[in-house]
Amino acid sequence: MALFENLSSRLSRITDAMRGRSRVTEKDIKDMMREIRLALLEADVHYQVVKDLSAEISDKARGAEVLQSLTPGQQVVKIVHEALIHVLGEEEKLTVSPTGFTVIMLYGLQGAGKTTTAAKLALYLKDRGKKPMLVSTDVHRPAAQEQLQILAEQVGVDSYINPDEKSALTLAKEGEERARYMMCDTLIIDTAGRMTVDDQLMEELKAINQALNPDERLLVVDAMIGQEAVGIAQAFESRIGLDGFIMTKLDGDARGGSALSIRRMTGKPIKMMGTGEKVNDLEAFHPDRLASRILGMGDVLTLIEKASEAFDQDQAEKTLERLKANTFTMQDMLEQLEQIQGMGSMKEMLSMVPGLGRKLGDVDIDEKDLLRTRAIIQSMTRQERDNPRILNASRRRRIARGCGLEVQDVNRVVRRYDDMMKMMKQFGMLGQGGKRRRGRMPLSGLGF
Repeated sequence: MALFENLSSRLSRITDAMRGRSRVTEKDIKDMMREIRLALLEADVHYQVVKDLSAEISDKARGAEVLQSLTPGQQVVKIVHEALIHVLGEEEKLTVSPTGFTVIMLYGLQGAGKTTTAAKLALYLKDRGKKPMLVSTDVHRPAAQEQLQILAEQVGVDSYINPDEKSALTLAKEGEERARYMMCDTLIIDTAGRMTVDDQLMEELKAINQALNPDERLLVVDAMIGQEAVGIAQAFESRIGLDGFIMTKLDGDARGGSALSIRRMTGKPIKMMGTGEKVNDLEAFHPDRLASRILGMGDVLTLIEKASEAFDQDQAEKTLERLKANTFTMQDMLEQLEQIQGMGSMKEMLSMVPGLGRKLGDVDIDEKDLLRTRAIIQSMTRQERDNPRILNASRRRRIARGCGLEVQDVNRVVRRYDDMMKMMKQFGMLGQGGKRRRGRMPLSGLGF
């Protein structure tokens, strides 16, 4: 993810240099620890966390299992990986009330993305069989309640707002009554924020907390604010109490130190993380997977989960049957494109492939290429999608005009389709039962 690119590239270079070593000396370990400390400090990790992490790695790297190992370089990489996991903490899922009605309160300063995160969380729970309701108790920011209502409609969940009511506590109580009446099983409360932590805000939140006794009190933290996140978290914990965090803006280009600092300094777990601006860009927090991504090792499990959510199984089986029958068309290609787009950023997906993330580096992947390809195919008639052979010059000009692109762009998409069909024949995917490469779709055919 973009937030950890600088840290990831630094740590990847350090671990890569150690990985192939057949012998590791005290000097090697000392040099490595200096580089690791610099990398963490540059990433704006809290100095105490840097100190603890460095000591942990250094002690273990000097142990007998490394210095006497047949693969000491690999052992050092393993130690760094385990130390990062330890700093990030154990995975903890959202609490579900045994009563069947769960109350989740979201705290945070203005600009952290609290309202958007509330909608993302509602969609996340809805997709997992819950019936959430969103309630806004923000009586300070203009149109805050209306914003939440619009987001609730966008993700398809119930919401409760009352712009005329000026008491946040009353809004919270009314929202709870409404949620129970509507037979919702989860109430998500979007509270007011401030530019800084102040007494008025804390008293308001404390009153709501005492009245509703929420099962989850989550602080929404902007991952781009660095070490300041630790102070904010400690202030909320001491005044109200916290059960965990939701880290937002992990797709940003800041240094990312807050994610590595906040768990160790507060003792509270990161439970969710926002990885983009779309309403479905919210993931459960897996410390081991994030540690692997920071070290450039990829994240295959998250990639598989995203693919499972984005790809329709019935559609995949139909596509496989068309491949076997040698009837794969541009309509099928369009459907595959739409499902790939549902997985999110292509660079983000490719960075999860082990060993590929750091090779991508600053390579610019044209995300709009998928959109252009999709627009071209959508500008074709159904007959043209089913039988691209009829695409003569006049048809291609019409398609180009219809999507606002050039004829050369249309020609390029047709060539990609032809190249993909040739490749499938070479690998035995067409007309031979698809036994050699069952269900695989080469990305090169989709413009990569």
